[in-house]
Amino acid sequence: MTEKKLFDEIRKFCKKNADEKIVQKYAKYFVEGYDAYGVDGKLSEEQRKVWFEKYKDDLGFDGFLKLGDLLVKDDKYEEVFFAIWFANKFQKEFTSKTLNRFYQWIDVGIKNWAHSDVMSGEILSPFLTKNIVSLDKFSGWRKSKNKWHRRAVPVMMIKYLKNEPDIKILLDFIDTLMMDEEKVVRQGLGWFLREAWKKNPEPVEKFLLKWKNNCGRLIIQYATEKMKPQEKERFRKSKQ
Repeated sequence: MTEKKLFDEIRKFCKKNADEKIVQKYAKYFVEGYDAYGVDGKLSEEQRKVWFEKYKDDLGFDGFLKLGDLLVKDDKYEEVFFAIWFANKFQKEFTSKTLNRFYQWIDVGIKNWAHSDVMSGEILSPFLTKNIVSLDKFSGWRKSKNKWHRRAVPVMMIKYLKNEPDIKILLDFIDTLMMDEEKVVRQGLGWFLREAWKKNPEPVEKFLLKWKNNCGRLIIQYATEKMKPQEKERFRKSKQ
């Protein structure tokens, strides 16, 4: 079995099990667009397990990465998820070079929040939680022209919070993103800050007070979502 033959098999499966009703059901959640076959989620889950067990020895990590290269090209909803899921099964083989490969995947095929968040949480986070690379390896991502690279930075750090890192270092790392104008990046920043606040409120609140008058309000809205009403008042934009 070659990655091209498996790719053809996956696409044939998707077309055979396409359901326009499923596409219509979920399209409303994707303002960026939703290019999907409409394959039932449980059916996809069962089939991907079958493919992995059947071809993991023949293809190995390198073969499944090459398969991923093919699957992300057309950014079809189900195909991109297959690429992410297969790659995740080989976490033990991740290296800094692999991270560069995933950077390219995002450039080519990540076009919506669902792909972005699963990619960030399941594929990118392990590079930090398993100490495969240092946080500095993601420095360039903050300046990428691709908004999904920039969103990935705060989102992939959420699971890293479980490793009890120095929150101050993480806050300093996202500082350059706080004036980002893209909605999806602001949402990602707010999400990370909310989760970081749960772990260590004091430095996060200090950070929010520094930015409350200048950053996008969506960041503050997400970051303070779990606070009590009286706590949120502190982070209202000051009247000029």
